[in-house]
Amino acid sequence: MLSFLVFLLAVLLVGGVLFLVGSLLLGRGETQPPAELDRSPVELPDDRAATGADVRGLRITVTLRGYRMAEVDWLLGQLAQTLDDRDAEIAGLRTELAARTQQDTPTDPGMQPATEGGGGARDA
Repeated sequence: MLSFLVFLLAVLLVGGVLFLVGSLLLGRGETQPPAELDRSPVELPDDRAATGADVRGLRITVTLRGYRMAEVDWLLGQLAQTLDDRDAEIAGLRTELAARTQQDTPTDPGMQPATEGGGGARDA
């Protein structure tokens, strides 16, 4: 009977130590304060398109358990918006270039595009 009580006491002691170690390593259930949705310490330039140097210069706040998900989501949203804007601008420029090229291209293969200055010298 005494050995059973010693065994039970040892199991409870080991379980308690494991619980304390786990609580210290994994936290005690407290939550992090919510990140401000309107403001983030991670900044991209507003007056120009983001560059690779801007992205490389970003530093996301590291907390005890990793990065703040709200900041990472905000950053990904900003990068996605920048890429969408840039892609739309490129598509618009390509459309404009195609329209200008189409205007300069003659429809008759024998015709030469008009040149500035008239037509050059003539033999008389």
